[in-house]
Formats: sequence, C-alpha cells, structure tokens
Amino acid sequence: MAEALLLGTIYLGAAVLAVPIAARLGLGSVLGYLLAGIAIGLIPGLGAETRELQHVAEFGVVVLLFLIGLEMEPRALWDMRHKLLGLGGLQIGLTILAVSAALIALGEAWRAALALGFVFSLSSTAIVLQTLTEKGLMRTHGGRSTFAVLLTQDIAVIPMLAALPLLVAAPGFVAAPDGSLVRPEVEDHGAEAAHHGAALIADLPGWGVTLVTLGAVGLVIALGIFGARPAFRHIQQARLREMNTALALLFVVGTAAIMSLVGLSPALGTFLAGVMLANTEFRHELESDLEPFKGLLLGLFFITVGAGIDFDLLTDAPLRILALTAALLLVKGVILFLLGTVFQLRGRDRWLFTLGLAQAGEFGFVLLSFSTQQGVLPQATADEALLVVAMSMLATPLLFILYGWLHRRDEARGHEAEPDQIDETGNVIIAGIGRFGQVVNRLVQGAGFKTTVLDNNLSAIETIRAFGYTAFYGDPTRPDLLHAAGIETARVLVVALDDRDAALRLVRYARRIRPDLHIIARARDRTHVFELNRAGADQIVREVFDSSLRAGRYVLETMGLSDWEASQIEMAFYHADRAAMKDLAELWQPGVPLSKNPAYVERAKEVDRALETALAETLDKRPARRDGPGGRSGG
Repeated sequence: MAEALLLGTIYLGAAVLAVPIAARLGLGSVLGYLLAGIAIGLIPGLGAETRELQHVAEFGVVVLLFLIGLEMEPRALWDMRHKLLGLGGLQIGLTILAVSAALIALGEAWRAALALGFVFSLSSTAIVLQTLTEKGLMRTHGGRSTFAVLLTQDIAVIPMLAALPLLVAAPGFVAAPDGSLVRPEVEDHGAEAAHHGAALIADLPGWGVTLVTLGAVGLVIALGIFGARPAFRHIQQARLREMNTALALLFVVGTAAIMSLVGLSPALGTFLAGVMLANTEFRHELESDLEPFKGLLLGLFFITVGAGIDFDLLTDAPLRILALTAALLLVKGVILFLLGTVFQLRGRDRWLFTLGLAQAGEFGFVLLSFSTQQGVLPQATADEALLVVAMSMLATPLLFILYGWLHRRDEARGHEAEPDQIDETGNVIIAGIGRFGQVVNRLVQGAGFKTTVLDNNLSAIETIRAFGYTAFYGDPTRPDLLHAAGIETARVLVVALDDRDAALRLVRYARRIRPDLHIIARARDRTHVFELNRAGADQIVREVFDSSLRAGRYVLETMGLSDWEASQIEMAFYHADRAAMKDLAELWQPGVPLSKNPAYVERAKEVDRALETALAETLDKRPARRDGPGGRSGG
C-alpha cells in the first residue's frame, strides 16, 4: 500500500506541476503530461511500474472513443463512409508502401519492413483527439477528416494483428537480437494474455471468425438500442448519483470486454456503442459521468508514454533515433499533404490534417509487442521502433503549435482563408452566425432539427465551434457554397448577415433558383424591410423590433397594467404594425428618403391613428379583474 501511495503521489504531483505550466505557456495539456512523464522516467526504478500502469491508462482511449461516439449519429457515421474508405484507406495503404519500401532500401528484410509499415501507418488517437477537442478544431473540415482517418486506423488494427503471424519466416521460431531465428525457451505470458481474445478465434475457420465477429458487433448494437433505456430507468429509481456513474462505467467496460474476447479493438467497440446511444435521452448524463474518468486516464496514459521513453537507447544513438523520427514525420506528412490536396482540403484544414496525423500512435506499441512475440521482429529492432513511436508522439503537440503559428501568420499577412468544404447539410440553412443567427441556430438545433451554418467571419465561426457547434467558413452569397450547403433540398433559409447589401443579394439569388424555398430574413430598419420584401423574403424580422416590444411591455406593466393587459397590447401592436408594413411597402420608392415621399408619410399617419384606435379597443376589452388571465411575464 505504501508503494502504491508513493507512486500515486509521484504521478499526480508531476501532473499538477507540469500541466498548468504547459497550458499557461500555450503548449497544451498533452505536452504537459508528456513532460511530466519524461521527468518521472528519469527517476530510477519506476520503469516497471510505468509499463504496468500503461495497460490501465490505455482505458482512457476507450472512454474517449465512447464519448466521441455519443456526439455522433448513425446517419453522420454513414455520411463519413467515403472518408473512412477513401481518405483513411489510402493513408494507411500509401504509408505502409512508402515506409516498407524505404526500410527495404536500407537493408531491412521485407517481412520486418512490412510489419514496421503497419506500425508507422497508425497515428495517435489519444493525443490528436484530445488536442483537437482542446483547441476547438474538432468541428472544422480538417478536424473531421482527421477523425475519419483515425477511426479507419482503429479499424485497421484488427486485420493487421491477423496478418502479422503470416509474416513469420519459420513457425515455432522467434527473431533473436542479431536477426537470427531461434526457438523460444520462455513464453511471454504478458503478451499472450494481452492477445488472448485474438487467440480464442484464431483456431476457428474463416466463416466461424466472421460469425463470432458479427455476433459481437450485433450484441453491442442490441445492448445500446434495447438494453440502455431499461437499465438507466431501473438505476434512476434508486436516486443514487453514484449508481448512474457505476452503470456508465459498466456499459463501457462491458463493451470493451466483449470486443476484447473476440479479438476486436475495445476502443472501436465502445465507439460503436456510443453511436448507438447518441440519440437517447441519457446521452448528456453519460457524458457528465464519464468525462472525469476520461481526463484522468488520458492524462495517465500520456504520462506513461513520456516515462516509457528509453533514454539509454536514445543517448547511445541520438542522431539515428532523431533522424528516423524526422524521416517518419516527413514521409507521413508528404503523403497526408498530397491526400489532403486530392480530397480538396484547403489552407488551414490541409495543414491541420497534415501536421495532426504525421506521428505514430499508441496502437503501434501493441503491434510491436505482438510482432516480437510472433518472431516477426528482432527485439533490438522493436526497441528502436518503440522509441521512434514515442518520440514522434512527443513531437505532436509541437506540430500543433506549428499549425497555430502558420494560421496566425496567414491572418497577419491578410491572406484570405480558403472557404471550408461543406460535407454536412440540413433542411435549414443559416447564413450569418452573429448575435442574431446564434440564437436562431441554438433554438432550431435544440428542437432536434439539423442546420447548416455559413458565415464569412472566421472569428465568429471559430467561436461557435469552440462551443461544440458545426459551422462552415465561406461567403454565403457565393452560388457554389450555397449549392454545397444544400440549397436545392433545404426547406428554410435564414438570412442573418450583417451586410445589408449581401443579405439582399442572397435573398434575390435564393428566390430565383428556389421559388418554393421559405426565406426568413433579418432587417436593419424599415427601408431594409421593404428591400427584402421586394427581393422575395417570406418573413422579415427587424433586429430590434421584438426586443423593443418586450421593453414597451415592461413599461406598461410598471405603469400599473396587469401582465395580461400588457401582453394583449403588445400583440395588438405587433399584428397592426405587421399589416401596416405590407401597405407601406407598396408606397415605398427605392432611393427616395421616407420623409420625402408624401404618399408614404400620409399613409404612415393614417396607420398610427388606426393603431391608437386598435390599442384603445384592446384595453376596453380587458377583463373586469385587473389580475385576469396570466399573460406572459418578462424574461
């Protein structure tokens, strides 16, 4: 117990010291955890404990994938299929080919080169997703493309584990440090236990493996659809907060266990379970219960990565290790940049995609351990590759800092950012995400309807993304962006642009190409109302009209009218003004000030007299009791 408490004190103390300093310096929490791990790794005697803790810490990746799944819908996952198969599949395939070819050219045996190609084709799901979330980049086009590749890599781990035993040159032998093949005298029970699930189905025929795999996936889906709601209702009857947390952990741990038993990736299984629960009423409760565990376990995982760096090997051949790490980052970076160009990622999105995925990942540790156990790689080669993986992961936060510097440099030089590629559409398009558009978007999305948000204000887009909303940067008046946003199939267009001329152009164009589209537009003033009306808007909202009515109602209540009376007068004024606006629109003359239009002025006076009469009649109809039917109250 004393040793465990001492170890916990060391790890927590290092994290508490390093992470806030790194975050304050703008380096991010991930680099802080890695630096804390490096400091711990320099303490003699902690290496063995670190390796044992890493198995526990890897559960943080499992929880992270589950929480990400909770934020997605099955339909959204289906919409990503082209990126999963195209972008993700090409990244893995091209990286394996490039790394394997380079290693063979350096004299490595083709079997070992291919195994190392598997290892280095993967990226760090934990570090990249944590950093994307921290920096509010997950909702960008580059962030979603990065996530699609990471998800494809997690899926690819399964066939890689199945293929590694096929690379053994002589069954029953393992590779010695010098590369020769010898019979193993001592079995690695730790590695055998780690891959026990894969061994359970290894002896089955091909059709048996397929049935078991499909059965496990089907069981996870069935538990998510049919088991979650009854279980949560049963637990909530106990009215104990800790039982909700226990059930959330049980769901994640149980799903991971099912996947592990059949040799599948636990992280992939829990991601699928999260997707199944994304549309349930327990989604937010699950997120709040598991968020603390995710943060703690991921932090512990990053610390173990830093502590696991073999500094003895690094000091023995520093130039070789650093050169191999730089070569890996360069090769993967070139492939990613080219793929980003082919798949139409532009500007900052392409740099985010390239720099975010250039490293190797935590699943490389699993593949290296399995490769040495199966005799595919000599231990010396595996140790060197393990150090390259860890060093590349350590460089990842620095690559994100480089991305931020490139982004700020382009902004400082006045370079106009490339518009986002719109890959998600909804039935409601909101053009403009300022104060007005944000409220409309939150209301519509909160009611369960999907929106497509466009704005040419990059800071506004980045702000709303930081709060978890998807938005696309680009000029909403551009026809190509409107068509990409789904103007042909949308039911409603909300025009909330600050630029009144741009709003008019957008309404005219949308009405011309979609006579049936319902257009709701924000107006600056009365003149803008008339302009939007002629441009073809169905409903026009003056930006301060409703708030002015609310303020006027508060005045009436303060002066002694009841809530109901003030509400009735407010509604009467609203309907009278709306009707009058249609009449006045017929008399409005473009380019002529309203006060210089005699017919308009005369009609406006008539409208005001009619309005006074209508309000007086409303007061005459009030109930006998001043505290009549409860009207709307302020808010």
